[in-house]
Amino acid sequence: MASNFLHFVLFFSFLLRLSIAVLGDTDEMESVPDLQSSMYKVVDGFPCVRLLNSSGNIGCSNPGREKVVAPIIRFKDANALSRLSAILLSVDEAENFFVRIANDSSFARNIGGVLVESGAEFQNTLKGFSPAHKFPQAEFAPYKLTNYEWNPIGSGIMWNTYNFPVFLLSESSTETIQEVALENQKKNKSYTTVVAEFDLVMQTTKAGTHNSVACLQEATCLPLGGYSVWSSLPPINTSSSDQAKPIILTVASMDSASFFRDKSLGADSPISGLIALLAAVDALSHLAGLDDLNKQLVFLVLTGESWGYLGSRRFLHELDMHSDTVSGLNSSLFEVVVEVGSVGKGFNQGVNSFYAHTAGVSSVINETLDALTRAQDSLKSENITISSATASNPGIPPSSLMAFLKKNSLTSGVVLEDFDTVFSNKFYHSHLDNLSNINSSSIAAAASLLARTLYILANDTKDLNSSVLSAIKVNSSLIEELTGCLLGCEPGLSCELVKNYILPSETCPSHYVGVMLDEPLSTPSPGYVSDVSRFVWNFLAEKTSHINENTGSSVCSQNCSSKGGVCIRAETDGKGNCVVSTTRYVPAYSTRLKFESGGWTVLPANSSDPMGTLDAVWTESNWNVIGLRVYTMQSAAYDRLVLFGGIVVTALAYFAIIITKAVVAKTLKRD
Repeated sequence: MASNFLHFVLFFSFLLRLSIAVLGDTDEMESVPDLQSSMYKVVDGFPCVRLLNSSGNIGCSNPGREKVVAPIIRFKDANALSRLSAILLSVDEAENFFVRIANDSSFARNIGGVLVESGAEFQNTLKGFSPAHKFPQAEFAPYKLTNYEWNPIGSGIMWNTYNFPVFLLSESSTETIQEVALENQKKNKSYTTVVAEFDLVMQTTKAGTHNSVACLQEATCLPLGGYSVWSSLPPINTSSSDQAKPIILTVASMDSASFFRDKSLGADSPISGLIALLAAVDALSHLAGLDDLNKQLVFLVLTGESWGYLGSRRFLHELDMHSDTVSGLNSSLFEVVVEVGSVGKGFNQGVNSFYAHTAGVSSVINETLDALTRAQDSLKSENITISSATASNPGIPPSSLMAFLKKNSLTSGVVLEDFDTVFSNKFYHSHLDNLSNINSSSIAAAASLLARTLYILANDTKDLNSSVLSAIKVNSSLIEELTGCLLGCEPGLSCELVKNYILPSETCPSHYVGVMLDEPLSTPSPGYVSDVSRFVWNFLAEKTSHINENTGSSVCSQNCSSKGGVCIRAETDGKGNCVVSTTRYVPAYSTRLKFESGGWTVLPANSSDPMGTLDAVWTESNWNVIGLRVYTMQSAAYDRLVLFGGIVVTALAYFAIIITKAVVAKTLKRD
């Protein structure tokens, strides 16, 4: 009996020590989130999402309604996959990977997800990476040779459909996942493995709406779009009875695209052109006597151009409709369209070289080329050259001017680029087209060339005094500031220049077009307009404005617009300043869409409108949440072994209790 009691005491002491140990551990885990954070590591990344058009879809999504969980393995170690796997690959492996996906069905069906590494070292060693087509948006070309390769390095992989999630890792997450992949490789036969959990479930996948018409009907997607901006210098007096002047329309784009939605910087293509335009407007705004120019300068900054030239086609449509968004403009007065394309890579061996791509032959185009030459001659000390593009080119390169020519083949236009026969940008429509891919001195040179060319064209005199041109000086500090604001996270959109006009919602810029959240308006609420569009609107409104006795430079009031004014900086202090400026927003979305009764309707294609028949009606799928995390998981075989072991132990314990009870009962009877 004494022996049994001693055994009981020892057993109780063991349980007490075990309880204390457990309590000690739980002190470190004060809440469920603490436990979760110790088990799961959230990974920073940029997703490829699902986009839809009238005939199908592109991009990425989980294959069903559930999260995808798969062990992480390097692409170079994935010769033959026997189970669902998350593939880790570098950018230089991406094209080979997606080619294999297309050609190897057994390999493709075991892809659970894809993780793409990022880092400056990859960009420095790459010869190029462009997921766009070799002739981007060739269907809009105003000529027949659409198999020409403007972008010879283009793979077209961003235009395919992938029924698995793909994420671009941040630089810090890249290191983490590389370590995880190495760990998995070392314990290949182990009972535990580190897995990635992908949460990229698209509403269109859940609802089974696989094209734009279906998803808009079921409200599982939204149209791609945003707000373009146009402004005139000097302001247009719409109430004047004077005969309107011919218009020189200068165009740039502010949206780009890439495989990864929120990593669409587009530094060279097209943001370098946008920065050059803004700097040229600033330089021209300091000149006196702009009201006396013989021609009207109008500046147009478009969005949605990466997706079927949404911005330019909608702008032309609004002109046809004589809507309020283009009040004061008449397309019949457009004398020439001067587009500023990619100008960030013109600098080479001390010389900034640019090329003028022209549409057709006319006296207006000859005058524009002559103005470019005169502007170049006035900038001899700055080593700037301008040349006509090679005559053997099939026509103009991919540009907004294509939409103008599709609308009216007699449009006179010139596109200013940093290349002649093929793109100089080896990272076109790639997340790698970032700040390191451009040279600010090239942008400054293009801005100087543009500003002086526009002044020569608007002045329309042959005997222009050289001292007047010399007075047109581009602010190189402004260009440096603009590149830092629009193309990086430090300072990004939190820079003083941007915050002087608006309150940005994000710090890191992305030039993805976005979606139309509500009814398109001529004076939209700031919450429905992107940070970059709002900044461009405020910047242009101020630079192209002048003060008169009606408005002064007063605090905004309800009658600011009735006096011909617009209210700038309204976000920064809640009051803003009222200035006289002809600066307007223009909605940019498919011309085949109509907003009515709180939703979007797809209109049938108009056979008489060649651009309408080409309109793909691009939309973006809705989603609830997007997430990516990693954690350690035991193998299923090990789980089954533990379960079996648990059953055996439970059975043995049960028999042990029965036997013990019998022994104890027998012992008590003897005592």
